[in-house]
Amino acid sequence: MEPTAQRVLVLDFGSQYAQLIARRVREHQVYCEIVRHDLPASRIRELDPQGLILSGGPASVYEPGAPKPDPAIFNLDVPILGICYGMQLVCQALGGQVRPVQAREFGPAHCFILRSNELFHGVPEETDVWMSHGDQVVQVPEVFVPLARTRTCPVAAVKHRHRPVYGLQFHPEVTHTPMGRKILGNFLYRVCGCQGTWRLSDFAQRTVEEIRQRVGPWRVICGLSGGVDSSVVAALLYQAIGDQLSCILVDHGLMRKGEVEVVIDQFTRHFKTDLHVVRAQERFLELLRGVTDPQEKRRRIGHAFIECFKQEAAKIPQVRFLAQGTLYPDVIESGASPDGPAATIKLHHNVGGLPEVLGFELIEPLRDLFKDEVRRLGLELGLPEQIVWRHPFPGPGLAVRCLGEVTPQRLHKLREADAIVVEEIKRAGLYRETAQAFAVLLPVRSVGVMGDARTYDEVVAVRAVTTEDFMTGDWARLPYEVLQRIATRIINEVPGVNRVVYDISSKPPATIEWE
Repeated sequence: MEPTAQRVLVLDFGSQYAQLIARRVREHQVYCEIVRHDLPASRIRELDPQGLILSGGPASVYEPGAPKPDPAIFNLDVPILGICYGMQLVCQALGGQVRPVQAREFGPAHCFILRSNELFHGVPEETDVWMSHGDQVVQVPEVFVPLARTRTCPVAAVKHRHRPVYGLQFHPEVTHTPMGRKILGNFLYRVCGCQGTWRLSDFAQRTVEEIRQRVGPWRVICGLSGGVDSSVVAALLYQAIGDQLSCILVDHGLMRKGEVEVVIDQFTRHFKTDLHVVRAQERFLELLRGVTDPQEKRRRIGHAFIECFKQEAAKIPQVRFLAQGTLYPDVIESGASPDGPAATIKLHHNVGGLPEVLGFELIEPLRDLFKDEVRRLGLELGLPEQIVWRHPFPGPGLAVRCLGEVTPQRLHKLREADAIVVEEIKRAGLYRETAQAFAVLLPVRSVGVMGDARTYDEVVAVRAVTTEDFMTGDWARLPYEVLQRIATRIINEVPGVNRVVYDISSKPPATIEWE
């Protein structure tokens, strides 16, 4: 069943913002999918989109082998918006010229709207925009008219004289373009004629019915991790099939403080699911004894997790399906969508793996959703905010935040320090403003003085980041008084720690996690 009668397609030319464009479109309650840049026009016609958006990209349109769309898309009578590289493609394809220029623009720019039009309806004649380009349209095709300029870019926006084809040299999808939301909304509603029919409540109702019909009399198992994705999947399945759902929680002893108890309470009292808790702390700790290499930690934990899950699943009768919290970015980045970008960015842990090992059919009810949509869906399904807004957590758990050997003593230190970090950030009202905040126990010791005694204890690093997509991220500028409370409490309340440091590395070049 199609997710909605109306959709907009983003043709991905390798832009780091392709997923952000799709999310911004969905924020206007218009369903949006990302497809590969060379998707044939015949296939696009079958998908029957209300409009097409050509994303930016790192290439230059005049280079040999530069990614190009099927030229026939310009004859589909479908509104088109080219963004950055996408605008240059549109102009080049219809007779214009694109060249590198000396006055490149990377960052904020002041834009002047030259003439009134549907795309800039309600936008001030002067507005700030975000630029990121070294090439420009130096000769506008005769069939186009310039719509906007900046001080160094004479053609910052264009429109076809006779067709609903537009181009923007700047990026309307980023928050640094304040009127970007308005401009995208104008394209969707005033140019494409969208009606805003994309509703999460409709999605949930439709998905529940689809699951119910597909599952029939069989049982479904779902692995719970304490994270929002698996929790929303479980809540959605419970609404669809009730007591035909069995959930498995593998307690490997590597979760955050109190997390196991919260999950058990939510899925036994509130949703009353058939919850199987595998107590495997000792098994995992024994496997990790003496291991310091992060990849080896991940390998051992992953293998043991599958074995625990498999053994518990074998005890549950009438199981035919396995539910996973695969999200739309997982599908795009794994190359699992037939129409999506062709290049596989990564083999995601949620795409493949367990279903093949266990031999079950896969149910992925969230595979069309972004993370922010999953959170909103979780609230609609009645999940508490502490689960819905919980920060992401790595699959191997605290093992990859406990640098060096993982022991019960070191895990206890880390778990207590991590809880303090989260408590203080919540107390300051900053939890929702940070994308991730956690403690890392370092494999080094430092000299300290407590009272009149000299100490030689371990060091905790605090990591807090802000990000929209986790592909890039910046360190959170936490207030000094918050950092002071965190450091003071950790040193006073966690025995064996005498120093706290704050990680101010961005991604890239660093990653969010330390291992």
